[in-house]
Amino acid sequence: MLSFEQALNLVKEKLAAANLRPGMEVVPLGAACGRVLAEDVVADRDYPPFHRSIRDGFAVRAEDVGAPPVELRSRGEIRAGGHFTGALGPGECVSIMTGAPLPAGADAVVMVEYTESQDDKVNVHRGVRAGENVVQQGSEARVGAGVLPRGRRLGAGELGLLATVGKSRVPVFVRPVVAILPTGDEVVPVEQRPEWFQIRNSNAIALSAQVAAAGGIPHCLEIAPDRPQALRRMIQEGLNADLLLLTGGVSVGKYDFVAQALADLGAEFYFQGVALRPGKPLVFGRVAGKFFFGLPGNPVSTFLTFALFARPALAVLGGADFEAPFFLRARLGKPFQQRSGLTAFLPARLERSSGDPVVSLVDWQGSGDLVGVATANCFIVVHPDERNLAAGDWVDVMAKD
Repeated sequence: MLSFEQALNLVKEKLAAANLRPGMEVVPLGAACGRVLAEDVVADRDYPPFHRSIRDGFAVRAEDVGAPPVELRSRGEIRAGGHFTGALGPGECVSIMTGAPLPAGADAVVMVEYTESQDDKVNVHRGVRAGENVVQQGSEARVGAGVLPRGRRLGAGELGLLATVGKSRVPVFVRPVVAILPTGDEVVPVEQRPEWFQIRNSNAIALSAQVAAAGGIPHCLEIAPDRPQALRRMIQEGLNADLLLLTGGVSVGKYDFVAQALADLGAEFYFQGVALRPGKPLVFGRVAGKFFFGLPGNPVSTFLTFALFARPALAVLGGADFEAPFFLRARLGKPFQQRSGLTAFLPARLERSSGDPVVSLVDWQGSGDLVGVATANCFIVVHPDERNLAAGDWVDVMAKD
């Protein structure tokens, strides 16, 4: 059985070897949030396009205020959105606002707090160095320089930068369609009142939200029964999508038919099981040219294995880099012991009252307990070699969402 790291690396390797080439489309800037950039973007001019003041004060020649106090003659005012015609000479200054362009001849800005003004006379009580309180033209980016690379997922900051460089329409990769196939005779639609021995189809709802958040288009199929022929037919339907996610039926029980149905369709299995808690009976492979994940049926296992494995794969299918999960560090609130030898992801809450962040396990009853997990905001990551953890030990933490 592969370790968590080995399985994750294998998913990355198989996606890279497939050399997938998603399609491209152009969307309005306002519709580009969460999409993946399909072309490099360059600066259309210098940024900033002029020497820009970062303080309210007076634009000066630094050599004129090298031995304060000194008196200068003000030649006017520059506000953001305006400019000064002409150039400063010796002993002259200009009142300037934050964001305004430095006038010719000036090379620094004295903050207004260090000056006194009366009519056109300005007394400067503190000197400045050349370049002080000024952002130099082109210091952020020169015209033609790359500012965003192809493959970058676009968030609010990236959209602001695209607006800055005038990209009102943005080339992005087409979002991958993800088929979600829940399986099991015990699973019923959400709107149906279940019998005491049945459960509602929570996995498809949670996975749809996870797929959408990861930049994909979820396509939920009907619930597949525990009958091999019907299951094969529904798997074939799911293979019309770019990625197939199956939930349940991937273990070794009498009625776990997913692996056999995939094998009957000619699937190549890259792994069947990962040393993971929860989520051990995880399946990954390819059939008919499409990648698939057989996710465990327990809701927390489904949620977690998508986040750890399917989400990074979906990023590649959408034109981005492999977005492996990343961990932060926090101190453990209470001691913990593990004997399983697996990589464990345990629901927890991360808090900060003072000093270091502290993380503590929440009460939960295992991989079927969504009530317990709903109280968590993260997972504590316990590695196989971490058998006895004491309160105050540093541990890895993964955000839940």
